[in-house]
Amino acid sequence: MATDAAGFPITRSPAGVVRSARGARDLAVLDARLSGCRACPRLVAWREEVARVRRAAFRDQEYWGRPVPGLGPADARIAVVGLAPAAHGGNRTGRVFTGDRSGDWVFAALWRAGLASQPTSTHVGDGLELTDVRVCAAVRCAPPDNAPTPAERDTCSPWLARELALLPRLRVAVVLGGFGWSALLPVLARAGYALPRPRPAFGHGVEVDLSGPRGPLTLLGSYHVSQQNTFTGRLTEPMLDAVVGRATALAATVPGPGPRL
Repeated sequence: MATDAAGFPITRSPAGVVRSARGARDLAVLDARLSGCRACPRLVAWREEVARVRRAAFRDQEYWGRPVPGLGPADARIAVVGLAPAAHGGNRTGRVFTGDRSGDWVFAALWRAGLASQPTSTHVGDGLELTDVRVCAAVRCAPPDNAPTPAERDTCSPWLARELALLPRLRVAVVLGGFGWSALLPVLARAGYALPRPRPAFGHGVEVDLSGPRGPLTLLGSYHVSQQNTFTGRLTEPMLDAVVGRATALAATVPGPGPRL
């Protein structure tokens, strides 16, 4: 497999994404392969243009400018699934929900629930560590206008499918926004989870219990932590805390992670 200048394996097509994701034996391998993905030309062009031009406030920083891997341990019982990295957030810092206001909301809520070591996520190496939760996105590249196309969502879905498959204790998925909800449902169906018919509609506080090859999985819906929602009060901290708190309560029904050595 060819690699880029940074040593990441290059994937150039939707079929290549399927092969590369399926063959990842652990999260570290998956993250490396994902970071070299170039399967969506529009997203590649946009993320690299943003990294080259840069925002004035970050002009002296080197942008990541690549697909953004997930964050969190393999023994996580909770997954948080967002939409896509922000152009000057994850696309700049190289870490999901890091360096933007949406991330401030996500990690503060996880910290209040005892799942994060600190309430802020500003840059790689800032000391943030997650416990029992893995944070990821439906689409891994920053999209123009924060709007991936359905084709880009589908091309990216094998990365999400493999990431969830590599979480053997997964019990709960907190889904931020309708886009993430529509991206996750077909991923779960292909993985063998029995979805209700008609498929459940997204909504804040919606809870859907699924059965699948690895036991039960509960989906919890939350409005996305976008500034459009948080600035207008459509999503408040107590609302987000209630969803995260419900996730931690559900996750506690299965044996917890063992001690880390």
